[in-house]
Amino acid sequence: MNLSIRSGLSRLVVLAAALAAAGCQITRPVEPPPPPPPAPPPIEAPLATHKFRFDPAHDEVVGQVQITHVQGEDTLSDIARRFNVGYEEILRANPGVDPWLPGVGREIVVPTQFVLPDAPRDGLVVNLAQLRVFYFPKPAKLKKGEVDDGMRTVITHPIGIGKIGWQTPEGSTKVTAKQKNPTWTPPLSVRKEHKEAGDPLPARVPPGPDNPLGAYKMTLGWPSYLIHGTNKPYGVGMRSSHGCIRFYPEDIADLYEQIPVGTKVTVVNQPFVFGWQKDAMYVQVFPVLEDDEREHPKGAEELLTAGINDKLSQKLQQHAAAVDLELLNQIIAQPRGIAMPVSRRNVTVETYLANARHVENRVPQGATWNYTEEGLFLAEQFEAVRSGQPLPKKTPPKVKNTAAKPAGAASGS
Repeated sequence: MNLSIRSGLSRLVVLAAALAAAGCQITRPVEPPPPPPPAPPPIEAPLATHKFRFDPAHDEVVGQVQITHVQGEDTLSDIARRFNVGYEEILRANPGVDPWLPGVGREIVVPTQFVLPDAPRDGLVVNLAQLRVFYFPKPAKLKKGEVDDGMRTVITHPIGIGKIGWQTPEGSTKVTAKQKNPTWTPPLSVRKEHKEAGDPLPARVPPGPDNPLGAYKMTLGWPSYLIHGTNKPYGVGMRSSHGCIRFYPEDIADLYEQIPVGTKVTVVNQPFVFGWQKDAMYVQVFPVLEDDEREHPKGAEELLTAGINDKLSQKLQQHAAAVDLELLNQIIAQPRGIAMPVSRRNVTVETYLANARHVENRVPQGATWNYTEEGLFLAEQFEAVRSGQPLPKKTPPKVKNTAAKPAGAASGS
């Protein structure tokens, strides 16, 4: 074959191969662009956090978990009081968040959904592990022609309870008396504790801003135990008292007028609470109190055996539902105090919170706190309450008077 012809054929073969290769690249399917990021959830008005209507025949869970964002110089304690939750409640719902510098714009979980304690829906029910009280007022008398719809009201607030060594007792009692602007007569044991800490107490503390009882107190059938307000609201939601049950000042003011003398008071200690709402069984897990010496379940199956009653078992069967053991084990391992539906499919803590209501960082309409009370406090004050130790009083340094004596002034008094 002629050399020029052979050369031309070689070029044609190379060109064909190149075109074939290019054709493969040209006809290769183009990967679609990644989907756009999901739109941020709408920011809505915050929902009520303390007063709920519920159907006692069907519902054992009230409220909704809410997500808000840090603004300005907010601390977690600021947000807690704004939404009527206690310090420990908001702290455990947001693990890893600095309570003093949470970061402007950061999402904060507000645990305003509550599984009702396993106790009679009558009067005041205190769950020590939850650091929360639930008040079930008696239904109003029906007027002529009215029909009972079966709905009932529950009012819930965060509380402070007895610190280690000063436990709030469990059991049943009642409100025996009420008093506004009480005088505090500290017991000798409390006076001794304060004296040893360098903060001596008088035998009687009159009404006013220095009175630890606040503006309202309710006496219980248990001697020396009270329900009362406080002059240190930052201690609500912690183990901060000598056994009494403390409220935010605005919450005790709201309840004081509603609770009659003779109201039943039931105090329980339930770190694991189960309840049904609509189509799901919820569980809310709280850390076991440090001085709770009972043997508690360590895993999901053991907890279900111990915690689910016949009524809940029947509802699970009626709805052909099963408990997600993996999710329940996760909740037990990290008790954040968030009410979780453990009988729905494909639910995780992360997805549940991602779909929660995102709300403005402000006091909900109808809240007991109207923001007129000063809420600022020092970190050392807070830590003193949290540790259970009185904050020593600081004596101002003595200043020598070096001013010249005015001419003609007499010496002495």
